[in-house]
Amino acid sequence: MEVKQIYQLVNSVTSEVLGRTDLVAEDLTNVVDVGTEIVNAAAVDNYVKSLVNHIGKVIFVNRPYSGKVPSVLMDGWEFGSVLEKVTAEIPAATENEGWELTNGEEYKQDIFYKPTVSAKFFNSRVTFEVPISITERQVKESFSSAAQLNGFISMIYAAVEKSMTIKTDALVMRTINNMICETFANEPQNGEARAINLLAMYNAKFGKELTAAAAIYDADFVRFASYVIALYADRLGTISTLFNVGGKERFTSGDRLHIVLLSEFAKAAQTYLYSDTFHNEFVKLPQAETVPYWQGSGKGYSFSDTATVKTSKTVDSVTTTTEINGILGVMFDRDALGVCNLNRRVTSSYNAKAEFFNNFYKFDAGYFNDTNENFVVFYIATDTTPITVTKSESHATISGMPSSVTVDSVLKLTATAAENYTFETAPTLAYTTKDGNAVTVSFVIDAEDATKATLE
Repeated sequence: MEVKQIYQLVNSVTSEVLGRTDLVAEDLTNVVDVGTEIVNAAAVDNYVKSLVNHIGKVIFVNRPYSGKVPSVLMDGWEFGSVLEKVTAEIPAATENEGWELTNGEEYKQDIFYKPTVSAKFFNSRVTFEVPISITERQVKESFSSAAQLNGFISMIYAAVEKSMTIKTDALVMRTINNMICETFANEPQNGEARAINLLAMYNAKFGKELTAAAAIYDADFVRFASYVIALYADRLGTISTLFNVGGKERFTSGDRLHIVLLSEFAKAAQTYLYSDTFHNEFVKLPQAETVPYWQGSGKGYSFSDTATVKTSKTVDSVTTTTEINGILGVMFDRDALGVCNLNRRVTSSYNAKAEFFNNFYKFDAGYFNDTNENFVVFYIATDTTPITVTKSESHATISGMPSSVTVDSVLKLTATAAENYTFETAPTLAYTTKDGNAVTVSFVIDAEDATKATLE
């Protein structure tokens, strides 16, 4: 073990903490050990210089991870694979002839009125496994006791559980994300019944020019957003065809309503709205689960990453990729999406030749979206139309391009190829800066990264 003299440093530190000298740049290299992957071969005692240093304590990084995703887990079954969902349409009313009696008139009562019933079938599963190999005899040489060996094995099992939790949590979020994209893709053109642009509503109602970047930090906007979200929670409780893509007669009672909010938005409400309001119970957001991001944190947990969903769908060799930004929350019926028939199991085998165990942690589950059930998404964006890229074998078409747009600097797209792009509108946009100056810009797709296009 290397022992270093630091008397000069501690003397200097003493003068700093007592206020005798100004702050100085301290070299802490000889104080704090940041660790090494492998013990140096020169790690010997400081007496006879030949005894190898012994490990005095072993700490295993073994911390369970429970995850943090919305609770959409449903029940399972052992036999059969298909989930059948049967619904009955609301029958129409007819004339009550009991109040329209005419002498000598015959009133037919034996007519058969067939109810309108439909069935929807969900018959798919996803699966993966996490394999891990465990030895016993070969690893004993590295530990001093059975307790240490047991701690090591427990740490490995905990790492597998973390891996399973991370992957299953991500699949739950993808189930929600896919429903978000289905809702955007089928949003009616004459109104915002299911994809609610809170920022556009706020700016139009109050004559503001608030940007998406500043919206969640603005107390007035957060107050308005809380009002709209609470309003929709009430609206979903009344039967309607407006709040599901299938146009079915549906209502969602309070005990079956799920609300999931982006934590940045929920925390912003607590900080910028509740803390400055005397009767904050009147402006609070509805009770909701929170998520730190919809798809991922990116590399820096920026709002542009946490509030974004990017998906692609391939139908008949045509791939449509969509990017939706500024998603603050979703509100949906318990039956709109979920995870069913979840099956986790472990199978094991022993390799007698090499003396180790193989454990296979297996996972199966069915993830479903039912677009006949209520689902509403709340988002903020200056441009109300999401831009999509549809790729076929010959070319890619960029649709949803606005004729004019106000942006900060970069408009991001998702694409899968950089060649043969066509536009539904001209590739030159009328660009308006924040100070109101109109300039002409070019729409350029990045040659190296086809997922980005820059307004220049």
